[in-house]
Amino acid sequence: MSETTKRKNDPEGLKKRIIAGALKTFAEFGMQGARLEQIAEYAETTKRMVVYHFGNKEQLYIEVLEQVYQSIREHETSLNLASLPPEEALTRLVEASFDYHATHPDFIRLVCSENLLRGRYISQSARIKALNKSALDLLDDILARGQQQGVFVKEVQTIDVHRLLSSICVHHVANRYTFNTLFSPDHSEADNIRRNRQLAVIATLRYVQKTD
Repeated sequence: MSETTKRKNDPEGLKKRIIAGALKTFAEFGMQGARLEQIAEYAETTKRMVVYHFGNKEQLYIEVLEQVYQSIREHETSLNLASLPPEEALTRLVEASFDYHATHPDFIRLVCSENLLRGRYISQSARIKALNKSALDLLDDILARGQQQGVFVKEVQTIDVHRLLSSICVHHVANRYTFNTLFSPDHSEADNIRRNRQLAVIATLRYVQKTD
C-alpha cells in the first residue's frame, strides 16, 4: 500500500495533521490573519478536506484552543503529585509548568492572540472551561495538604497561586524578545531559562509558605 493510499485511509491521522498545521498557522498569523490554504499546506491536504472535517476557520480555531488546553492539563495531571509532600509537589508543578510553557511557544502565542480578540472564541467553548477546572483542583489539593500539615498559610487563594506561577511562565515566553533585549542582552538563553525557572519556584513557594 502506497503512502498516499495510507493517508487517504487514515482520517484520524489527517485530522491530527490539520490540527497541528492550524496551531502553527494561528500562532503565527492569529485567527484573523490565518488562511485555510496555509493550514491545508502544512497538513499536506486540501482546503476542501479541512472544511470537510472542521466546517470553517472559526470552528477549527476553537478546536485548536481546546486541544492545546487539553494537552497542558493532561501534562499536569500526569505528574502524579498526590504522592509527594506538599512543598515538593508544588515545586514539581511549577517546574513542570515552566518547562511546558518554555517548550510550547505556539501555545503561548495562541493564548496571546485570543486575548487580543478579548476572549471571543474561548468563551464559546464549554469544553475548555471544564478542562481547565483540573488546573485549580490539582493546585487546591496541594495547598490543602500543605495547610493541614502546617507548612502553607491558610489565607492564600488557589486562583491567586495559579495566577502567580502562570504569570512568570507566560511572561518568559510572551515577552522573551523585548524583555531580554531591554534588560538582559548579555545573558544567554540557557541562563535566562535557568533564572526564570528558579524565580517561578521561589516566588510561588514564598507566597504560600509559613515564615515562622
